[in-house]
Amino acid sequence: MSIQTSTSAAILKRPANKYYVLAFTVMGASLMAGLSMTSMSAQAASLGELFSNSNNKSKFLPVDKAFQVVSSTKATSKGTQLSINFDITPGYYVYKNKLTLSFPKGVSASPFNFSQSPVSIDDPTFGKVPVFTQRNMVATTMLTTNNGKGAKNVPVVIGWQGCATAGLCYPPEKVKTTVDIAVR
Repeated sequence: MSIQTSTSAAILKRPANKYYVLAFTVMGASLMAGLSMTSMSAQAASLGELFSNSNNKSKFLPVDKAFQVVSSTKATSKGTQLSINFDITPGYYVYKNKLTLSFPKGVSASPFNFSQSPVSIDDPTFGKVPVFTQRNMVATTMLTTNNGKGAKNVPVVIGWQGCATAGLCYPPEKVKTTVDIAVR
């Protein structure tokens, strides 16, 4: 009888060993899948935390909160004065040399005049560059038509780029507007 018990015990151990191996394999695969999903979730959370407002704190503001950009126009005897007002949040800056205007042929713009003087920084991407860090900076230019006549609803695209001093540069931004150009 002891032989049968030993044989029965041996027979019972073999299927149990297969079940243990199967169970360990399933647990191992589940653990690996869980770990890989956790690391992807952690990575996604890390990227999301850059701009999220979790706990009312975020590392970086969305571009429209870091920089409020508003344009206005005023008809003058020399053409139309276009003013671009940058409300720059402390800890952020706007590149002076990235401020551009695009408009159709037949329209001209004078060089920008700035309400503030830029400061020079050593930017990790562009080297020594002039930037505006002030809370409120206004860039003005005079728009005219090449033929001296007025023009209505002229499409103008204002291009600019800003960064956070903590290390994030936003992609170049564009603000589209239309402008009525006064007769000179």
